[in-house]
Amino acid sequence: MLNLMSIMAACALMPVVCAAAADKKIVTPKDFPAGRPFSAGIMVGDTLYVSGQTGADFKTQKVPDNFDDEVRQCLNNVGSILQAGGMDFSDVVSVQVYLTDIDLFQRMNAVYTQLFKEPRPTRTTVGVAKLAGAGAHVEITVTARK
Repeated sequence: MLNLMSIMAACALMPVVCAAAADKKIVTPKDFPAGRPFSAGIMVGDTLYVSGQTGADFKTQKVPDNFDDEVRQCLNNVGSILQAGGMDFSDVVSVQVYLTDIDLFQRMNAVYTQLFKEPRPTRTTVGVAKLAGAGAHVEITVTARK
């Protein structure tokens, strides 16, 4: 009897699981580099999950020498993905920032607060030894919701 109830419960949930899986949409801005092993963003319902972005320019793949400019470019990259998903920085609800030098936190924060206005999203900032992007000192990922 317990087995039958388990099977019935699983069958009842199947349409919900399938509907959620079918609702996934890849979001890619026009200049996003091709051939990456991940999507720039994934939209599920009204929530956009943006992959971690570094300060490398989408077209040239160069990271600015100046850290403040690197953070700006990183956030511009995030903004391009948000825009491709029909959103902007005001829709962001959560941010994760990775810094290769935690002493750069104040400089990152000065640029960050220019784009994220009150009420600001939740945020976690972590110091890491190294990032996957060549020459990158900052990587930012966000979750946004309409």
